[in-house]
Amino acid sequence: MATPASSPQTQTETSRLGWLALALTPGLGPTRIHRAVEMAGEAARIFEMSLTELESLRIPAKSAQFIGDGRARAAAEKEAKLVYDAGATFLTPQDAQYPEQLLAIYDPPAVLWVRGDAALLWRPGIAVVGTRAPTAYGAGMAELLSRDLANRCMVIFSGMARGIDTAAHKGALDACGKTVAVWGTGLDVVYPKENKKLAETIVLSGGAIVTEFPMGTFPAPQNFPIRNRILSGLSVGVLVIEAAEYSGTRITARCAMEQNRDVYAVPGNVTNKNAWGPNTLIKQGAKLTATWEDIWEDLPTQVRMQLENELAERTGLPPGSGPNESKPSGTASLFNEQAMGSNERLVFNRLRHDEPLQLDELMEQMESELGSAEIFTALFELELSGKVKALPGKNYVRTF
Repeated sequence: MATPASSPQTQTETSRLGWLALALTPGLGPTRIHRAVEMAGEAARIFEMSLTELESLRIPAKSAQFIGDGRARAAAEKEAKLVYDAGATFLTPQDAQYPEQLLAIYDPPAVLWVRGDAALLWRPGIAVVGTRAPTAYGAGMAELLSRDLANRCMVIFSGMARGIDTAAHKGALDACGKTVAVWGTGLDVVYPKENKKLAETIVLSGGAIVTEFPMGTFPAPQNFPIRNRILSGLSVGVLVIEAAEYSGTRITARCAMEQNRDVYAVPGNVTNKNAWGPNTLIKQGAKLTATWEDIWEDLPTQVRMQLENELAERTGLPPGSGPNESKPSGTASLFNEQAMGSNERLVFNRLRHDEPLQLDELMEQMESELGSAEIFTALFELELSGKVKALPGKNYVRTF
């Protein structure tokens, strides 16, 4: 682990600071930075170069001036202090912890800012992406599949946006699994703000938050398509759950294809505009995904064996004999289907996973079977058992 920038610098630490200085230099992106370091021999050399030598690295004149007059180093030292003071760290391509699979993509980030367990970036995982405005079915499938895959030791990568991303992280946490949020902001800028508690839970549960944007970076629209290549680059595959025709999810899926990652998609109702993305991807060759097995069976043999061995070590069971599916930790075992009362069963049978039912409509449909008080009581018991979820507007759906 590197020491704060104010401590005496070894050559390695100075080189790390060089990467950080380049990342903070205006006019330089990942491709230019990697080329400049390759031409310089190592990142630390930029602090010793004359302005002419810096310009020979094929970087813009203003960028060379920013480095040559010391502003880049000052910015890097300030940034390093901010990072360490926040209990985080940063990784450069020269660091052993920098994920190897990310170095294989076209334009790997010059610096990764990480809060939490950076070792997770090396582990086999699936990126779960989709719309910010999912149906109850889409959110439920994201949570279910993420829970089941996390329960089998896969890391769940997502962007912590509203909707599908949030459901994916929550599913992994529900399985007591590991999840990594890839942000389009600085580590100190939570977006969306309502996910602040989720961000803290991810880190406290042994997960991680990662970004290629410096501290203090706010959520500019252009940041999110840029970060999508990291989501796909870190993963062995990308799972798409509900996405409209024009959405950022398409960018992530395209990045996955360009990076030779597998693409999976949960089919959707063709009358729903958010089904366009996954259904089109399936037409184009993405694997239709209904259960965790559809992904598990498609994993490279080496990856699957690694995960099965880890699962066996965790559970004490022989490799390959782990749980078939995960169970949400919040569901009380006392409220199983056999224990469901007759009124609860009648109400439960009227509800669906993929289409919310409004309370007034439910009461109208069941007018000849149950009274309003009995329906209210049954819904309360079903919610308490985790079998039914209440949505805004007094709508109800089955949970997964």
